[in-house]
Amino acid sequence: MRILTKYFSSELVVKNSRFINEAFPCQSQAEARDILKAQKSKYQDATHVVHAFVIGPSGGILGMSDAGEPPGTAGRPMLDVLKGINCTNILVTVTRYFGGTLLGTGGLVKAYGDSCKSVLNEAEEGGGFEELVLKSEFVFSADYPVYETVKHALKDFHVSDIKEEFAEKITIGGKINADEKAALKECLKNLSSGKILLD
Repeated sequence: MRILTKYFSSELVVKNSRFINEAFPCQSQAEARDILKAQKSKYQDATHVVHAFVIGPSGGILGMSDAGEPPGTAGRPMLDVLKGINCTNILVTVTRYFGGTLLGTGGLVKAYGDSCKSVLNEAEEGGGFEELVLKSEFVFSADYPVYETVKHALKDFHVSDIKEEFAEKITIGGKINADEKAALKECLKNLSSGKILLD
């Protein structure tokens, strides 16, 4: 399973209708709602702002809307494209400015499906996907004398979102690839002669 790492956009014109296609990394349904709200506000003059998303570690949370297009002609073909690329934590919006020519149901399905594929191709070519890696949170306290040694040791692991708190001891927390947590625990224990215990 892959995830989108950054924003991408593309544009298509089909029979004078303009389709603005945008892909966003998205971690939750609440975030999807916020992005959609912003999109609708940004494109107030558009005919339709259609969306589809796939969220969750196994891609089990799905959502879409036809946003006023005939049922099944807009959000569904976009969601089908998303489900076909083995990707999660992604939201795609397609904003349509009507060009005066009706596309018919088949034409709409193709236009929205192609719009979704178009922005995903941009993401593919732009190196916008990476494998989903499950993260685990960690926190530990260290004495000041071992701080530099510990910081140096952390560089051997895939850690992110590091937060440090300096008090009587130094508390260090963050996220680590789940499959590396046991090794980090062992490493810290060895560095500190068993004094550093990882939560």
